[in-house]
Amino acid sequence: MAALLEPGMMVRHPQCPDWGLGQVQSSIGNRVTVNFEHAGKVVIDLSQTELTPDFAPQNPH
Repeated sequence: MAALLEPGMMVRHPQCPDWGLGQVQSSIGNRVTVNFEHAGKVVIDLSQTELTPDFAPQNPH
């Protein structure tokens, strides 16, 4: 999964839906840094958690 996540991609954390939409900042090995709307920057270990890509078009305010 880590190979599929690239900086700029939008993702969601399935176990933490209240974090909102997140943008991948970096991906190194199994560790991905994501900036979430309501949780800020979080480092995720993809061997423990699988993120869900969100391909919905973004609605600019």
